[in-house]
This record gives sequence, structure tokens and C-alpha cells, in this order.
Amino acid sequence: MGRQSHVLHYNHGGGSSVSAFRNESLRDWERIIIGIDPGTNVMGYGVLGVKRGKPAMITMGVIKLNKFESHYLRLGHIFKRVTGILEQYLPDEMAIEAPFFGKNVQSMLKLGRAQGVAMAAAINRDISITEYEPRKIKMAITGNGGAAKEQVQEMLRRILDIPRENLLPELDATDALGAALCHFYESSKPDIAKGPRSWKEFIAKNPGRVK
Repeated sequence: MGRQSHVLHYNHGGGSSVSAFRNESLRDWERIIIGIDPGTNVMGYGVLGVKRGKPAMITMGVIKLNKFESHYLRLGHIFKRVTGILEQYLPDEMAIEAPFFGKNVQSMLKLGRAQGVAMAAAINRDISITEYEPRKIKMAITGNGGAAKEQVQEMLRRILDIPRENLLPELDATDALGAALCHFYESSKPDIAKGPRSWKEFIAKNPGRVK
């Protein structure tokens, strides 16, 4: 895939983003996937378009929340901004990174709420959601579940042909883009004939084999 044309711009709602395909209609894509990297200080997002079975970055960016002192105001801003991004790029699916379980219970609760609000914005628009563990995303992008964020960013830059000068300083953006690409890989795997998941399903599919 040839080098994309990117333009750096800043959102009025706080944060920054880098976009590609300014003159391309969203209807030109076969499917659109948004990735979300939840956060209470900075939330990352990345949008992939798929055409002829190949993924390409449409946009990625971050939502900065530090200016809001109240946790509840931050949640409200997350819902508003994510809703706006969904309305702008019209994704078919959302891939969201699962919260990393740490020792600070309060931080985990706040992160879980931030994730839930982003998911609620997608549910409100009937967008399907898939959650991925951080290690799963890193494994899909780099082949190493313990890869550093910088390694994920560099692999995404190469895979999606993103000019180095247009990478954002916040790694949350490429983490989110990684979630979207991970979902593309997982959902694009060829369907393999699977056995019945239950005895009831086996009977329904094979009535002549059960006496």
C-alpha cells in the first residue's frame, strides 16, 4: 500500500489527532473499526478502514481529560467526545482494551467506569463491541505479549505505513489503533468448521445419529 497523506490537527474538545484520507468518503470502506484505549487522564482512539481486505488508518488521536477536576465531569466528557467520534467516522465495530488489573483499587474502579462510558456510547449507536486483553493486542501486533508501548507504535507505523513525523507523542493513540488492528486480525481469520458447542446442538444437527 502506498504512503498515505496525513494531516495533523487539534480537536476543540481537548486533545490531538492525526488523520488520513481527507478526501475519501467513508462509504468507500468495506468496514470501519474503532479502537479505544480507556483512560481517566488521557483516552486514546484509533479508526481503521478496510478495503479489499486490507486495513488502513483513517485517524487516531487522544482525548485529554486533565482539565476536569471532577471524575464525573471526565466521564461526561468521554461520553460526549466518543459519541462525536462515532458520529463522525461511523464505525461498524468497536475494539476496546480491557483494564489492566493493578494494585490500586480506586484507580481500577475509575478506569472501569471510563471504559464503560465509552462502551455505552457505542451501545447507544448499536455498534458491536469486542474487548481484548492488553497482552492479546501486543501479541497480535508485535508477536510478543510483553512488548513495550513503543514497540507497538513502531510496528503499527510499519504495518499501516504511517509517516514517523506524524506519530503523536501520546502512546495511548497507537494503543487504541493496536486494539482496532488486533480486532481486524481476529475477525478476519478464516472460519474453520467447528464441532457442536453442546449436546443439544449436536442432536439438532445430527438427528439420524442419535437413537
